[in-house]
Amino acid sequence: MPRFRWLVIGICILAVSTHPLVAQSVSPSSTPLPQEGVFLVFQFENTSPNARLDWIGEGLEELTIQRLSAAGQQVYSHAGRLGEMDRSGIPPSGKLSRATMLHIGQEMDADYIVFGTYSSNGKTLTVTARLLRVNPVALLPVVVETESLSSLMELHTKLVWKLLGTCDHGYSLNLAEFSKLQKPLSLAAFEQYIRGLLANDDETRLRDLKEAARLEPDWPEPAFALGEVYFQRNDCASSLTWYARVPPSHARKAEATFAMGVCRLRLGQSDKAEEIFSALEEDLQRNLMTGADLPEILNNLAIARARQDDFPPAMTALGRARDIDPDEDDYPFNLGLLALQQKDLPAAETHFAEAVDREPNNAEDLAFLIYTLDKAGKKAEAKEKREAAADAFGEKGLPLLKLDSKSTTSFSKYQRVKSELDITSLRLELEGPQIQQSASSESAAPANPAVVHIRRGRQEVRAGRLDEAEKEFRAALSTEPTNASAHRELGEIYRRRDKLDDAARELQLSLESRDSAAVRTTLARVYIEQKKYDLARAEAEKAIKLAPNYSEAKELLDHLEKSKPTGGNR
Repeated sequence: MPRFRWLVIGICILAVSTHPLVAQSVSPSSTPLPQEGVFLVFQFENTSPNARLDWIGEGLEELTIQRLSAAGQQVYSHAGRLGEMDRSGIPPSGKLSRATMLHIGQEMDADYIVFGTYSSNGKTLTVTARLLRVNPVALLPVVVETESLSSLMELHTKLVWKLLGTCDHGYSLNLAEFSKLQKPLSLAAFEQYIRGLLANDDETRLRDLKEAARLEPDWPEPAFALGEVYFQRNDCASSLTWYARVPPSHARKAEATFAMGVCRLRLGQSDKAEEIFSALEEDLQRNLMTGADLPEILNNLAIARARQDDFPPAMTALGRARDIDPDEDDYPFNLGLLALQQKDLPAAETHFAEAVDREPNNAEDLAFLIYTLDKAGKKAEAKEKREAAADAFGEKGLPLLKLDSKSTTSFSKYQRVKSELDITSLRLELEGPQIQQSASSESAAPANPAVVHIRRGRQEVRAGRLDEAEKEFRAALSTEPTNASAHRELGEIYRRRDKLDDAARELQLSLESRDSAAVRTTLARVYIEQKKYDLARAEAEKAIKLAPNYSEAKELLDHLEKSKPTGGNR
């Protein structure tokens, strides 16, 4: 799976058809907005003793993300930052050193890191902010603004504008031009919105977000957040209402639309779900230069079609999703279900076996493989798998399957619907045309050549063009031979091609340049495929030492401990 889930961009995410539930294109400005790079924003630190103002720290982070996004910059979201911190074993709260922020920025391939502090004497607010350039590393000049507490919104607009002006080449928009790009917001609505995001329980969160929406009815952020809360509660009627208020030009409209499709599946409205997912998929193919697919959309589109007994296109879509994401077991599992439903036992066996191979710790994958072997009359193989399952999961560790070959519902309840859309690669793909548009501008950012090649390579990976992706990563290494990200990406490509020795070498080279729990976990998986179990266990242990809360590393080590494979290190 792609490693970074939430990258916000200020320019419309999808240029799409006239379908009412899908984002529509926005006519580009005759003068492209200047782009400085990809930003990663950290929570601002409260240096005053007034704890009642702690909400401002996350508020300034969120507001900075929104201001940069509105001005056409690419920005990682709060959720994206927390995800990488979790992978790095860093607690979500607490003061971070510049070295730690730089490490996270390097892992996420950001160009600039934004951090700062604020303090208040009860009447005025002083905010200090800086940019930390990631490559080459440089701390850019400090920016300070002081205003009354009631003028926080105006203060912040000026602060972010000045912050962009500290980039090496300077920022071409004047304050008036920059301000026109920003949506006017009342401080009261913004405070309610942030307090809603920070709330510890759903009822408080809903109350505060609804108040923010009431105070600023045309502001889409509270509407999207409310849709998310109701979506997580499986209250699809309420979720659909709030998601529908997210406008077509909003950066997260694609996510809102995807969630609406999931809701239609949950409500048993397969035809409406198919319409939504089909429109999203068609628009990706029509409007992106790379012709990329997103496996989550393909998966859910396939399920919507299968529930209407339209099996051939469902199988095609799922097959494409399986090929795009070689680590995810849900796609071959869903393929197995469809084959089983059509009484194609050999195909079902193949798909379930692949799912088990991708995710050995998933008891349901194994249960369906055993069920299929029994149905196919392969009693000896089924018995062998059942005994292995007892060792791995316990005597009653496999779920009891209740299937009726004549009932579509009995199969539908096992289908794995994707509930989150990863549009990181989609957003990065839009970067190419925008860079081309602004290339002639004197204000265009001088991009790091290695980073440019890495981002293009990731686009090619998403589009399934591994040969082109490899060329881009090789080009990155020709300009920066020790680039950890390029070596990591090459390692992933070689792993997908079953060139395991090459994959291990590239991942080791990545670790020589920059230690990473995620890379060590990937290397451990390569060693498992090579049956070098002791080396795999050592890498998993090192990953957990680096990031004690990294769930993938813990799950992998747990699997190795349960199965107790040894040796094979030569």
